Amino acid sequence: MPVEKRTFPSHAGDMLAARFDRPDGPVRGHALFAHCFTCTKDIIAARRIAANLARLGVAVLRFDFTGLGSSEGEFANTSFVSNVADLVAAADHMRQSGQAPMLLIGHSLGGTAVLAAAGDIPEVAGVVTIGAPADAEHVLESFKADIGTIEREGEGEVTLAGRTFRIGRQFVEAARQTSLEDRIGKLRTSLMIMHSPLDETVGIDNATRIFMAAKHPKSFVSLDKADHLLTSADDAEFVAQVIAGWASRLLPTDTPQGFDAIEHVRVSETGDSKFQNAVQAGRHRFFADEPASAGGTDTGPSPYDFLSAALGACTSMTLRIYAQFKKLDLGRVTVDVSHAKVHARDCADCTEESKNGKGKIDRFERVITVDGNVPPELADKLEEIANKCPVHRTLEAHATVVTRVETG
Repeated sequence: MPVEKRTFPSHAGDMLAARFDRPDGPVRGHALFAHCFTCTKDIIAARRIAANLARLGVAVLRFDFTGLGSSEGEFANTSFVSNVADLVAAADHMRQSGQAPMLLIGHSLGGTAVLAAAGDIPEVAGVVTIGAPADAEHVLESFKADIGTIEREGEGEVTLAGRTFRIGRQFVEAARQTSLEDRIGKLRTSLMIMHSPLDETVGIDNATRIFMAAKHPKSFVSLDKADHLLTSADDAEFVAQVIAGWASRLLPTDTPQGFDAIEHVRVSETGDSKFQNAVQAGRHRFFADEPASAGGTDTGPSPYDFLSAALGACTSMTLRIYAQFKKLDLGRVTVDVSHAKVHARDCADCTEESKNGKGKIDRFERVITVDGNVPPELADKLEEIANKCPVHRTLEAHATVVTRVETG
């Protein structure tokens, strides 16, 4: 999906760097994402969640808190209170553009922050926390540092998840003085709490505390085997898909796929990874990608997978048309298609015409399965009809591709 770079002023006037993931079509709603403590807007969890919501028709703003990533300001001068104020400033920025967030998503301490900020953003209809502490003071327990020294000297270095950074006295004081139970209890939104029982940074008991403090509607999703930062792409993808499905209940009714139809197929780079492309065919949207073994991120079928799918779908549809025309009681049709590059001389079942070229040729193997018993004579006829499917004929014919390059 298209990603725009944005900046907006923090509550203190520093310019914060943001990315705005928007659908390439009608927008059903807007979301605001708060990243984990000392992380950035570009962590894998944030990117995948934003991309999946954009596919659903939800535009997502994700930004770097003050002093982190590409944002201005000194991180040592921030606190939990200032992070919450930056979240409200981000919502104000979105509102000024007519894009006020209806969904808040927070990862780790970002989850704690969205719980605190939700009451100050009236448009919010849903809140999602991922591995969130039940209070800001929990973060202090994770620091391998002498908090007393920071209080005496004004700031100092702390270590969290193997990373060293500086925090100030105001962070410690604000964390100790912040109580969220009252704010959580007053939430007037749907709440989904996502947490891993194996989280060694923020224990699962924090999810219990948040859940017990909140009123319904509330949900809990266990992130089995996931770590705190969702470093596994599979875990991040699962979280993204669950949030997208859950949020769909809060969104306005969608038209098919939520996009205006076009008469052709459009393929656009997303910029999220090396090979990922957003594909629009009519009203339908999906990703094209390459597998990890080829340098991709495996978020969608490869180009040859799409070509094989076209052959399989065309074959199944052609057989169904034939069965209905002949009034045959044909069981459910399944078509398996595999593709390979083979040497022309080794392709015993290829036509002589297809072997005319030198070197390797494309070979598609198609296996048709029909539920129920199919007499041998009908099986032969189905093979004959399958060979007449339009995509089959296109692949075996000499097609022409006309290309032009447009700029601007």
